[in-house]
Amino acid sequence: MYRCLIVDDENLARELIETHLTQLDEFEIVASCKSALEAHKVIQKEAIDLMFLDIEMPVLKGTDFFKNLSQKPKVIFTTAYREYALDGFELNAVDYLVKPITFERFFKAIEKFLESSVPRTRPVTLEPPNFEPIESIFVQSNKKKIKVLLDDVNYIESLKDYVKIHLRESTVLVKHGLSNFHELLDGRFIRIHRSYIVNSSKVTAFTKQDVEINKIEIPIGDMYKKSVLDFLDGI
Repeated sequence: MYRCLIVDDENLARELIETHLTQLDEFEIVASCKSALEAHKVIQKEAIDLMFLDIEMPVLKGTDFFKNLSQKPKVIFTTAYREYALDGFELNAVDYLVKPITFERFFKAIEKFLESSVPRTRPVTLEPPNFEPIESIFVQSNKKKIKVLLDDVNYIESLKDYVKIHLRESTVLVKHGLSNFHELLDGRFIRIHRSYIVNSSKVTAFTKQDVEINKIEIPIGDMYKKSVLDFLDGI
């Protein structure tokens, strides 16, 4: 779980970033602050992995605040003024977002953060803790416990606070985070993207960009690419 801090003197700007973050699995909002001074108090008490920091704020600019931090988290600068981009990148920012921030542009910045956060010598772990084959699991859907045969599962898709289980002939929607759901599965299920887990035994074709299951193309995320291709080549 990546712990995030949002710093912006504009309420609407903070709310937009909060909305974007809630659509991504594994990101937790630790605090949302309206000033650098307020954010400083949070950083002194909490471990922060990623900070969304507005540059133009009263009292103390975001860039000046970040320069003086002794322990610097990864930072994505946000501002309405494109001309501040150079200042942000000189501070080794992950990215620089110009307001209003679309989700598409926001997601690209998140991908850059994830790529920079994964150690090069440590590949993404594809297999969950349960390596022994599992025949079935029960999931909660519409106030009922539904038995899901894992042999019938093609892939699992993350949809905000839910996962959608794509079965051979139907789908099941479950309120669950994708990472936690992955832990319920066995070793044939591999994470190929921040939003997708696939049943490797159902893969009918794959390229460097995607895997194919029954003519459905599912993208491979950049941070998973090497490990996914190595895994599939070894099947």
